[in-house]
Amino acid sequence: MCAMNRKIKIDSNPLSLAEAIEFVEDKRSGGLNIFLGNVRNHTQKENVLKLEFEAYTPMAIKEMDKICDAAFQQWEINKIAFFHRVGTLVPSETAVLVVVGADHRDAAFQACRFCIDQLKEKVPIWKKEFFENGEVWVAAHP
Repeated sequence: MCAMNRKIKIDSNPLSLAEAIEFVEDKRSGGLNIFLGNVRNHTQKENVLKLEFEAYTPMAIKEMDKICDAAFQQWEINKIAFFHRVGTLVPSETAVLVVVGADHRDAAFQACRFCIDQLKEKVPIWKKEFFENGEVWVAAHP
C-alpha cells in the first residue's frame, strides 16, 4: 500500500531499508527513527534454525494502515514506512522494519515504538520457530 504519508508492504522478498529511508526522507524531517527486527539465533535456551512467517495479507495491511493512522493522530510525524516479511527466514535476516520521519526526534522515536508494539498485538502475522529438536508456533505476547 502506498499513500502520500505512508508506505506499507508485506513481502516474501528481503526488506529494503534503503527503499524505506528513501520514502520517508524529506526536507521537513529533522529526525528519522529506524527499527529493524531481525531473526535471532536463539530463544530462551534453544538454538533457532529458522523462522516461518505467515500473514493474512489483506487484513494485515488494513491493520498496519490503522496503526499508521493512530500514529499520525498521536504524534507530529511526516511519513512512515512499515514493512514485514513473510516466508522462511534464517538468523540475521530482517523480518520487520519501521522507519518514521518527523520534524523532531522525540515524535519519531515514540511513533516508531508505537508502530512495532501495535504490530505485535494487532496484526495477523504468525511466527513459527524451528529448533534442532522441534518447532513451535509463537504467540506475539506469550
